[in-house]
Amino acid sequence: MAKVDSVERLREIYADASPRAVAKQITRIDPHAERFINASPFLVMSTFGVDGLCDISPKGDAPGFVGVIDEKTLAIPDRRGNNRLDGLTNLIDNPAIGLIFFLPGMNETLRVQGTAEIRDDADLLERFAENGKTPASVTMISVSELYFHCAKALMRSNLWDPAHNFDRSTWPSIGQIIKDQAELDIVAESQEEMIEHYKNTMD
Repeated sequence: MAKVDSVERLREIYADASPRAVAKQITRIDPHAERFINASPFLVMSTFGVDGLCDISPKGDAPGFVGVIDEKTLAIPDRRGNNRLDGLTNLIDNPAIGLIFFLPGMNETLRVQGTAEIRDDADLLERFAENGKTPASVTMISVSELYFHCAKALMRSNLWDPAHNFDRSTWPSIGQIIKDQAELDIVAESQEEMIEHYKNTMD
């Protein structure tokens, strides 16, 4: 087993990217990307900490929860979560950000990279109010590049095929998992209790 530690060695192992794979990367939000973002209820956000490690966070809400401000700018409202603020803290120190948008039932995904800043302008927060409640902040993203990622990974995983859904009842509750991993002296909530807790704290 040998460590691959150079780009040259990588290129000996892999073929060159096809011209189309290279050409599909663009530097603006075109109508196809805007339509995908407006329909997407879920994305994964990647940021980088001062420790050099990457943090990845899921973000989800009603389809179109991410605002397309113009062809170079996105806005992501930050709804109530666990208040760890890993990704937001990272952006204070390093504005680099990466996103992958998902559209249920569609195997292609949309990749976006750029830089971000955190805003709490009153008018901006109000723009993203839901059920009378404003987000705590809004992450504004200046898009550097984006492209549609091919469907192979989601096709291989059968991600949207109900026949391949995992049987949640065979897995411990997330309350039990946290109790075990953190070695907490608590009574672990059932999965039903955790779901009810999530519902009551999603504002």
